[in-house]
Parts: sequence; C-alpha cells; structure tokens
Amino acid sequence: MKLNFCTLFSSNYLSRGIALYQSLLKHNKNFHLYVFAFDDITFNYFLKENLPNLTVISLDEFEDEELLRVKPNRKLGEYCWTCTSSTILYSINKYNLSNCTYLDADMMFFSDPKVLIDEMGEKSVLITEHRYTKEYDQSEESGIYCVQFVTFKNNEHGMKVLNWWRERCLEWCYAIAENGKFGDQKYLDDWTERFEGVHELQHLGGGIAPWNVQQYSFQIKNGDLIGTEKTTGNNFKAIFYHYHGVKYYYNDIVSFSHPAYLLSKNVQKLFYQPYIKTLNKIKESINLADSSFDPNGSTENSPTHPYCLKSLIILYLKELKKSPKYIFGKSIKNKLKHHYFYFSKKL
Repeated sequence: MKLNFCTLFSSNYLSRGIALYQSLLKHNKNFHLYVFAFDDITFNYFLKENLPNLTVISLDEFEDEELLRVKPNRKLGEYCWTCTSSTILYSINKYNLSNCTYLDADMMFFSDPKVLIDEMGEKSVLITEHRYTKEYDQSEESGIYCVQFVTFKNNEHGMKVLNWWRERCLEWCYAIAENGKFGDQKYLDDWTERFEGVHELQHLGGGIAPWNVQQYSFQIKNGDLIGTEKTTGNNFKAIFYHYHGVKYYYNDIVSFSHPAYLLSKNVQKLFYQPYIKTLNKIKESINLADSSFDPNGSTENSPTHPYCLKSLIILYLKELKKSPKYIFGKSIKNKLKHHYFYFSKKL
C-alpha cells in the first residue's frame, strides 16, 4: 500500500520540513508527501526544487471560504491547528487518496513508518498517545493524544471522523484550555468511544518525544536505533521522534527542549545531535541560493548561553558565595542536567 502523508509549515520551519521529507525518503520509497506551504518562500522553494514523491500546495489553492472566514480571529499557530484536519481532507479529495496521514513538520523518521499504519489493520483511523512520563502529564489540559501522526482511510468511518474533526476545529480552535477543549488536540480524547474504527497506536517507537523519552533507554543495534521500555524490558525499533521545543536563536545557538524535560546525554547524542546537524546542513544548502531568510527560524537572541568552562566556574563561585552547602557543585550539576543550549555548529 502506498503511504500518503501531508504536513504544513512556513519558511521558518523549512529546514525541519525538508528533514522530515528526507527521512521518509530514506526509509520508504513508496510514499507521497503533500506539503501545504504557509508562505510564498516555502511554496516557491518546493516548486523550484521539484522533489520526487512530493507535491506542494499553496494557501491560495488550499484555503476555502470556511477557513478564510475564521482566519482573522485565530493567531498564526491557532490557524495552523485549525487547518490540520482540512489538509488531510483536501489531500484525500483532491488527489483521490485511499489513505492520508498528517505529520507534524518537526519530526524525523528513524525507520519505515509503514509498520505503524499496518498496525491499524481494518480500522479506519489511527491516533497516537502522548504517553507522558508521569511527572510531565498534561493530559487534562493538552489531551491524551498528540496530533503528530494521525491516519485516516478514505472510507465511511474514516471520513465521518475527519469531517467531524474539521467542523469542530472551524467552530473552535484556540491555544487555551476551555470547557474540555484545547486547540485541535483535545477533540481526539473520546474518539475511541465516540466513533467506530479508531485505533490507538501500540508501537512504542511511534511518538517518542521529550515528554516521554525518559521511560526508555536506547542503543544502536545492527544499524537500527532500538529502544527498551524501562518498566517492562520490552524492546522496540524507534520509528520517529517528535522534536517539539527545538528552537534556534541568533548566533547559531539552539535549544533542544523546554528545560522542564529531562533529556539524558544518550538521548541528546542519538536523537538531537543528528537532527541539529541535519537542519544545519539543510540551512547551509538553502542559504547558498537565498540568504534572505533563516530556514531554521531564528528570530531573537537566546535568553541564555551555552555553558563553557569559564561560565561554569563563575556560576560555581556565585553559588558558593550564597552558601557553603554548594561546595560540591550539586546545584551546578542539576542545572546542567536541564540546560539544553548549545552552539549548533559545535555539535
């Protein structure tokens, strides 16, 4: 079965979108990616490149009367969420697809995603849990499921769910928690009960993210990135990682994630460093032809800087001045655990 995917992004996410595409191309040749370009730079880039297995769609082509009606009342991020279900529906209807999976642009595949879609069997819709680590559980506010990898089949049950979701997002889709809703995401919470044919992904390799990666250990085995669930010892192949929170700043500084999430050095080495190197390489290639924008999306100075030996010594002395109890550097070690700012070109 040919796998059809769609995603949406603008030029500040261009390197991420290309990294997503390249990772798909590496692991599955029988796919097609429909890119909904949210600005002219993105649209013109893909139009010029004419990449295999990829179709780019402009906002002018995509937006209908209902989307344009709600657009003025939604912030940019909220409007992107509003459009998620509509990109899937547009792809299925316009190109007569038997199936379509929405992908967040800030993801990268480490293995063939076909195994995830095959898990659906005869079901019509596939949704993925956040699988929050206990201390990070935001299910009540942000939802049980993550709109990162959502599959719909072009059949009665699949289209019923998809059309219902689009209608709800047109009615209400904001970045606030209100009356059991949040963005486009909380709507998924009761789908397994509300609708027939909805499957909740079981494969642990689909949906690895900063809010759940603490539950697993990882190693390379025979060229594959293999995870082990710490509580059960069950092994699984890493399929994709969701790089939510990666942010670039001026002077080539990058932050891997929100400091609340604990990312081990091994996770940073196996997941984040390869991703940042990929984004940097893509950026360099794009900027050779057009240096008028940053495809990594840096728009401001970093709120803090990467630590070096000198800055660590200064920080240690400041802590020691506060109290002798900091003599063994425990406070510094704890800060380093959650400090994810790096010079991207030094990774």
